[in-house]
Amino acid sequence: MNRIIVIIAIVLGMSSCTSKFQQIMKNKDTDYKVKMAEKYYAEKKYSNAQQLFESVINFVKGTPRYEELYLMYAYSYYYDKDYENAENLFKTFVEYFPNSPKTEDVEYLRAYTYYLRSPKAELDQTTTNRTIQLMQSFIDAHPTSVKVKEATATIDACRAKLELKDYKTATLYYELALYRAAAISYGLLSDGYPDSKSADKYKLLTLKSYYQFAENSFIEKQKERFDKVKEEYNDFVDRFSDSPLLPEAKKIKTKTDNILKNIK
Repeated sequence: MNRIIVIIAIVLGMSSCTSKFQQIMKNKDTDYKVKMAEKYYAEKKYSNAQQLFESVINFVKGTPRYEELYLMYAYSYYYDKDYENAENLFKTFVEYFPNSPKTEDVEYLRAYTYYLRSPKAELDQTTTNRTIQLMQSFIDAHPTSVKVKEATATIDACRAKLELKDYKTATLYYELALYRAAAISYGLLSDGYPDSKSADKYKLLTLKSYYQFAENSFIEKQKERFDKVKEEYNDFVDRFSDSPLLPEAKKIKTKTDNILKNIK
């Protein structure tokens, strides 16, 4: 019985709050609604604050508080983790207030909303690529900003995610025995991320994939394809002569040479 009473009290309380908020929304006094929007914002009741800001924002346009309130409106979505709407409002803020002292921070946050929406590596990386574009634009526009270090770190994190996605794709090809596709994909990884700590690993996997591709080819195609393995080995040695993976690459080269001796 006590539990039922508590539930009823909660429902009645929620109903009362909803009723009170609807009364505020219907109020014609803009100053009052602004005051309540700020109150809800301060209390982190961002959904209520958003509705109130939206209802008054056009009425405060041109007033001394327009910029401040518009920024609070945008932040209410950001703090509510609605990053898509936050990004749109941040973008509009920069367009409306290009000379604001807040513009630099807003430009950074706009780019960061894309990073916060960036999915795990296996999924489409459109937002990750967009993050890189916007963060680089931020750095170019504000080279002395204190946020350049953060922006650079975010770009590095995005690139690492793109690298991981490409690696997973190449590895999937290899596991499916699509060796030519795997070789091309690993090669693109090695060339596309030359400064990666795994660049030599990608090159070795390129070599392995071409070896598997050649080994599983028709006899009449094998010489040409094993010659490609030798070519990739030579490139590995040129680029990674001090790599700890070199002995493994040499084993593949030796096996390739032995096979080629028996191919007319």
